[in-house]
Amino acid sequence: MHLKKTYKSIFLIIICLSLAVSCFAFSGVTAYADEEKTVQSEWEMTVPQIRVTTEEGNGTTLQKEDGYQNAQITITDVDGSALSDSCLFKVRGNTTALSWITKKPYTFKFEKKKDVLGLGKGKKWALIANAFDPTLLRNITAFELAKELGLEYTSNYKVVELWVDDSFRGCYVLFEPVQEGKDRVNIDIEGNDGKKDFLIEYEKMREEDDVTYFKAGGLRFIASEPEEPTDEQLEYITSTMQDIYNTLRTGNREKTEEKIDVDSFAKFFLLNEYLKTFDFDMSSVFFYYKDGKLYAGPPWDYDLSLGNGNPDYSARGAATHNPEGVFANKNLFYYLARQSWFIDEVTKVYREHYDYFANIGADGGFLNTQLEKYSDVFARNFNEAGWKPNRYWINIMCKPKLTYDENYSFLKEWCAARNDWMTEYYQPFADEFIIGDADGDGRVSINDVTLMQRIIAEKHTEDVEAIIKRADVDGNGLSIDDVTLVQRYLAEYEDSYHIGEKTKK
Repeated sequence: MHLKKTYKSIFLIIICLSLAVSCFAFSGVTAYADEEKTVQSEWEMTVPQIRVTTEEGNGTTLQKEDGYQNAQITITDVDGSALSDSCLFKVRGNTTALSWITKKPYTFKFEKKKDVLGLGKGKKWALIANAFDPTLLRNITAFELAKELGLEYTSNYKVVELWVDDSFRGCYVLFEPVQEGKDRVNIDIEGNDGKKDFLIEYEKMREEDDVTYFKAGGLRFIASEPEEPTDEQLEYITSTMQDIYNTLRTGNREKTEEKIDVDSFAKFFLLNEYLKTFDFDMSSVFFYYKDGKLYAGPPWDYDLSLGNGNPDYSARGAATHNPEGVFANKNLFYYLARQSWFIDEVTKVYREHYDYFANIGADGGFLNTQLEKYSDVFARNFNEAGWKPNRYWINIMCKPKLTYDENYSFLKEWCAARNDWMTEYYQPFADEFIIGDADGDGRVSINDVTLMQRIIAEKHTEDVEAIIKRADVDGNGLSIDDVTLVQRYLAEYEDSYHIGEKTKK
């Protein structure tokens, strides 16, 4: 049955800083009548610009409870092409939608599906403010990592600049929201009376009107798609999820692989293990059921990730702030994370994408390139729009530092430290070695020849099994033939045994 709950106030205790609103009006030429118009600005356009004019002129003071407002919107790409149309416009989010947060996230909705900035067709779009991320880089980092891992239906996005009723609101990220659709989460919710496929969201505590909740295995979820399921559909979703939960509890690999897509679960686990987002055991954690299996994802909402939790707020805040420690063994991953075969799958994915993880926080790496790409946009967000890096602070969030450089340095150092810890813990290369590298020092040398001879002569008895694996060049067991082959390699004779190359144990 439907569990419709009345809206309750958010449980978080908010530490509110008394800060004055500092928004600068920005004038420009905006046309709404035609599809192809150019919006002029006082600075060089390096990212798309979005301008919203609400019917009542109250866009900058809107609250979530005000709901949708009639508005006109113009979305101008960097090449000057523009999409102009009427839309419905409202404040979105939960904690980020609090009354004292003046840089609010928004949703806008067209009457018909439209392709916006080449992101695919959709009626509904999300404008994420990143008010709680003093670097403006955490969501970008998370979604690019999700795409690198190959997680299906990861939302496309564009960094944009936003004006609402001629007030410059600074840097936002335009996202495809997580919802069913051919260009979104491509599932068939209409098949078999809507019972074939579905999309759900893990939601531990929050209660809102017009939302359908259900429980499976003691875990609480939102039935996201179908958005308003019938009693029959909800019963089907609930029983399906209960069956999957019961299977996960067994730890049996064969049975589990019949119920879930292990590859997507391994990738989603790794994503959230690295990011350590505060909400992972609370909300915004999606799963979708397609063609008889449950898939993990798509990802959503990572402004409170990558060290941005408050270590003094709670044990969870301390865990998310610390770059060390296991983290993603929660919600539907609770039993999976206790199975060695599943962690082997996670480690395999980590190894395949290791260079990307290592590059995120490296000098000249991903964060550096993103900062360089958007530096002028970020500067306008903090200066012209007035959203200083330490403008907002809630009690679950790490207290922001005074300057952007300080906040950025913290993020970069945290990412590097997180990957260092994960490398040590998961040991993604523990099953790799260099052929002919008998002593395991990372290179083939005359020392390896000497060690091989000692093993054959039975004058070396320590760690013999590992040495033989590395030294058995021809695959026929360690013998004097392997010694000769390594000697020929060192003398730079022709080698057909891949000596000096990496392989797996």
